[in-house]
Amino acid sequence: MFPGMRGGGLDPRKMQQMMKQMGIETQEFDKVEEVIIKLEDKELYFTNPDVTLMDIKGQKTYQVIGEPEELKREFEPDDEDVELVMDQSGCSNEEAIEALKESDGDIADAIMLVQEE
Repeated sequence: MFPGMRGGGLDPRKMQQMMKQMGIETQEFDKVEEVIIKLEDKELYFTNPDVTLMDIKGQKTYQVIGEPEELKREFEPDDEDVELVMDQSGCSNEEAIEALKESDGDIADAIMLVQEE
């Protein structure tokens, strides 16, 4: 049994004291509107999450609690890839961009898509 246990749980003040003795400090952020985590192929979008900062002897960790909405990131081709597709297929700038988006940036597939049309 832990010291300070009352009715099946730890007293929050005692818990904070124990954490501080171990070098752990926490800070809760009030009124967080959104958190966005950008991954390579998608974004995790949290609306009104609970966010807590834990500082463990100088190492900061953020805890985000909430239900994320998963958004697929739309591929945006770079100018060099667009130029290459245009040069290899003889298509317009707009056609090259659309083909690269449709092929998720695969240049060979984009060229084949344009040539099929």
